[in-house]
Amino acid sequence: MKVHSIEKLLSENPYPGRGIILGRSEDNKRAIMIYFIMGRSENSRNRVFEKTSDGIRTKAFDPEKLTDPSLVIYNAVRVLNGHTIVTNGDHTDTVYEYLLNGKDMHKALQTREYEPDAPNYTPRIAGLIDLNGNYILSILKSASGNPKCCVRNFYEYSSTLPGVGHFISTYKSDGDPIPSFEGEPIPIEINAADGLESLAKNIWNSLNKENKVAIYAREIDTSTGAAEDMIINKINAD
Repeated sequence: MKVHSIEKLLSENPYPGRGIILGRSEDNKRAIMIYFIMGRSENSRNRVFEKTSDGIRTKAFDPEKLTDPSLVIYNAVRVLNGHTIVTNGDHTDTVYEYLLNGKDMHKALQTREYEPDAPNYTPRIAGLIDLNGNYILSILKSASGNPKCCVRNFYEYSSTLPGVGHFISTYKSDGDPIPSFEGEPIPIEINAADGLESLAKNIWNSLNKENKVAIYAREIDTSTGAAEDMIINKINAD
């Protein structure tokens, strides 16, 4: 298995869109989660991450400039009984409600499909970290751009490897229409030895300067469940 540098992957890609990274720290004691958003339009760029009582949500930085909240304003991260959910849309709430009622992520996402934003049909991506630090990544996308078929892929990682994670994003790169992510989640190095802030800033600095919007990072002590998180918003960072 080739393990890639996430910084190199991102620095060479002007527009992966929204991305999720899940993995394990080098000391194998911490589960790692990263979620970032990017945007090409004013509506997409006019956003920040904001903490909520059980995670984070996207929020319009300038409400007067918000033209369509339907696909850009949502709960991005929610925590339930130690399980951390992350997605790129309102299916965060779908997964949360299913878990709350004793069901699983698979059943939740069987009720959802790609975003209705023709001609891109942006994939819905999702991640879930359990109490032991094991994780699931998923992507719901159109069949090679054909909206008549929704392809649902799930990838489960147990006995996760120290210093290794997996990366999935909505898009393969920039384009018109924008091509969806292809293949399995990409194995990447998790360089968390210098702390969560250093890891988050390294990834943030690798994202395209014009298109990046915000990044969220979280680490969870898998023995105690204690968590630390941080947010960088471009609007506030500039």
